[in-house]
This record gives sequence, C-alpha cells and structure tokens, in this order.
Amino acid sequence: MSLLPYAFARPILFGMDPEKAHELTMDMLARGQRTPLQWAWCSPTVSDPIELAGLRFPNRVGMAAGLDKNARVIDGLAAMGFGFVEVGTVTPKAQPGNPKPRMFRLPEANALINRLGFNNEGLDAFIRNVKRSQTRAQGKPMLLGLNIGKNAATPIEDATGDYLACLEGVYPHADYVTVNISSPNTKNLRELQSDEALDGLLSAIAGHREKLATAHGRRVPIFVKIAPDLDEAQVRLIAATLQRHGMDGVIATNTTIGRDAVKGLAHAQETGGLSGAPVLEASNRVIAQLRADLGPAYPIIGVGGIMSAQDAVGKIRAGADVVQIYTGLIYKGPELVAQAARAIKNM
Repeated sequence: MSLLPYAFARPILFGMDPEKAHELTMDMLARGQRTPLQWAWCSPTVSDPIELAGLRFPNRVGMAAGLDKNARVIDGLAAMGFGFVEVGTVTPKAQPGNPKPRMFRLPEANALINRLGFNNEGLDAFIRNVKRSQTRAQGKPMLLGLNIGKNAATPIEDATGDYLACLEGVYPHADYVTVNISSPNTKNLRELQSDEALDGLLSAIAGHREKLATAHGRRVPIFVKIAPDLDEAQVRLIAATLQRHGMDGVIATNTTIGRDAVKGLAHAQETGGLSGAPVLEASNRVIAQLRADLGPAYPIIGVGGIMSAQDAVGKIRAGADVVQIYTGLIYKGPELVAQAARAIKNM
C-alpha cells in the first residue's frame, strides 16, 4: 500500500509549471520503479478479470495513453494497481512537439488543456523502453497497450505509411495496439476520422495486421481512439467502418476542443485538447451511441473525465467494458485507481 498520500505531493506539483511537474513526476517514477522507492505509490491490483478482444484484463481500470509517451515508466505505473497500461503516442521519428508553454491547469474545473503534439523520442527508443519493462516478464497480471500516431511533418495524405511503420515496430511487444486518429494537437489528424480517409487507413492497417499475425504467430488486437467532438452521424459511420475492417475495439474518447464547460476560466481559450471533468458528459454520450450502434459484444474502452469512483461506474453504465484514467490521476492521485476498480467490481 502507498506510503505517501498524494495530498502531500499535490500542492508541490501544482505549484510548478504543469509540464515541469509532469517531467519531475516521470523522472521520479523512472528512478523509483523496480526499487523500494516504489512503495511510495504502489497499491495492490484489485482482482476483477474480464475477457475482452481475446485478452484477459486483470481489472477494468487502465492508464490512458499520453502520460508516458516514451514508455519509460511502465513498471512504475503497473505498481499503482492498473489492470492495463497504455503508453505512447509514438511516431516513427522523434519530434519535439509544439512550442512551449503547452500545458495548462484549470483547477476550478478539475481540467487540463494540452497541445503537446505527440512529443516523443521516436519508435526505436520507444521499443527499447518497452523491452526494459519487467512487469509482464515477471508474470504479474497487467496488459500493455501501445498507442501509435503520425509525425507532424508527414502530410496527411501520407499518414498511412507512418501508422504502418509504427504498427510493424510495436506489434511483437503489444497486448493490443491503439491507432490514435483523434488528437487535436497534430494538424489535420482528425481528418482521418472522416469516411474515405478512415476507410483507407483501416483497410491498410487490417491488411498489414494479417501479414504481421502470420509472421509472428499471433493476432494482436487493434483498437481505434476517437474524439468526443463527433455528431451522431459521424459516430455511426465510424462504428460501421470499425466493424467492416475487423478492428477489435474502440477507445472513446480523446480530449475535446469544446470550451463551453470552462468559459471564463483562466487558460480556457488556450488551443489544444481539454481533458478532465468537463469531458465526462461528451465522452459518455459517444460511448452510449457506440454501444447502441455496435451491439452488446463489441469492446469499448471508455476514457474521459473520470475524477472519482462514481465517474468510473458511470462510464461502465454508459456502455464501456473497461475504463482508462489520466487527468483524474493528476488531480486525485494513485488512490483513484484502486477506488475505481473496487467500485466497478462492486457494481
């Protein structure tokens, strides 16, 4: 059990620039993982297994992509009791992301805005870090998702090549792969959610996955991460396209570009993706429609706005099979993981 209540650490972190606080936290996790220092944040994994997309999830609470873009702290995150951890988004080549400042807290709304822009060290470094992780090699229950995207410098019409390169690189090391087409912080990326573009991208990914499955002797599930800023017709179209190309599941949702819920707050008009409590309703709306369109058996990972155990339960009730948290971890601390997992288990 954690020896250091997050309430002691949060005022220090929130007194720092958000990105510097993030970097400090990541460095601490990297240095402390697999050492006795890990007891400062560790928690037992709540056992609540569920079969989904051919995988056995130890419990229904996961770490969302974006926190650990370079796969540096997989073991440190696993120690918090997550049933699954998703790292990335990784791109084929290293890139610095967007100019700083690019992260902003909106504490009155339990929210963040970021426009990081897939800042990462590139595919080769990412894979090296994944290979260093010991959690699964030691037989501890946890699934690992690897989230892939395109480089900012790659024209949108050439995006498929970036996704295929990443898919090939991460495939041998992933329990599942997530195709991120919904970040608002890479120019034109969300255009890949449109009819023709999505059809072409998923067709290419499905074809390449079959080749990789033959080469590696296993079929790795592929999930597609979509935005909350979609109308009913767009969600219905995406649902049909996912099924047509044999995608194994959907992650709903990414951050929002909407600002209605945070009007008038400091930093509310900063460009980028808004995450945290204001995304909960929009995310749950998309999840509910996906469940209606996809039927009862299609895997849905719900993410967006989980700030409490009750929020996690609400997302399951909206139609998600499992959930992920990110901003909630920043505002509420590692305790939220076990709280959410226990609440879902006791639904």
